[in-house]
Amino acid sequence: MKQNIQIGKVILAGAGPGDPELLTMKAFRFLQKADVVLTDRLVSEVIINDYVNPSAEVLYVGKQCRRGLSTPQVTINELMVEYALQGKLVVRLKGGDVSIFSNVLDELEALVINKIPYEIIPGITAGLGAAAYCGIPLTARNHSTAVRFLTNYKSDVLSEAYWKELAQTDDTLVFYMSAETANDVVEKLTAEGISSEKLIAVVEQATTPLQNVYTSNLYDFKEKLGDKAFKSPSLLIIGKVVQLHEQFRWLPNHKTSTEYFTPVKKDLRLFDKAERA
Repeated sequence: MKQNIQIGKVILAGAGPGDPELLTMKAFRFLQKADVVLTDRLVSEVIINDYVNPSAEVLYVGKQCRRGLSTPQVTINELMVEYALQGKLVVRLKGGDVSIFSNVLDELEALVINKIPYEIIPGITAGLGAAAYCGIPLTARNHSTAVRFLTNYKSDVLSEAYWKELAQTDDTLVFYMSAETANDVVEKLTAEGISSEKLIAVVEQATTPLQNVYTSNLYDFKEKLGDKAFKSPSLLIIGKVVQLHEQFRWLPNHKTSTEYFTPVKKDLRLFDKAERA
């Protein structure tokens, strides 16, 4: 007689922006109990090696924007459902925060359709982590009263009217997944007459031991940094608050070209599943 297996649970957890000590205690507690961990690329190896239940199965389901191997989202959804239906506790571990520029909506829909219990554990998003580790208060008094999280991973994400608004606002702008289009971001903002008081900071591998910060006036960016290939992940902070970096920086640049996060590698288990999908 076939036994009924109790449905497991999926924990959607943010791992923070890089520094493993920025993981929340709640995420740590579930990693210690997990049967399966589905981890993004932008998660510190220290978390995987030192914080995860030693008997857990760890699958690397990372993505690399625009280049390299990527695990199809449909495969990630299927893995969560498959393991949960086996009665296992699954931790879907995401870099940064769960709900900032991630595919969490697709994953939530898959879990709801399959009636699988879940919890969402927030993490420190890269924009907040980078700003703190750069000594840049994002809403510093007399510099900014608000902050916007945006992306320009491809050139047609934002409308021309919105670029005009962004150039005129005093809000701090934080662009995710936009290091490769940084020249386009700067060109759009300077073409709309953004104030020369607003600077840009490009933060490579924020909060990790390999963090580097590069700052420039927006109107000098192309000459100063326009030809530089920034390490992934990098994000852009734009606004008057960037002026505060030199005064309040508390970490030196590492000045290295080493990658902190491991590039995505082919996992034959995932490859076979993607081929069948």
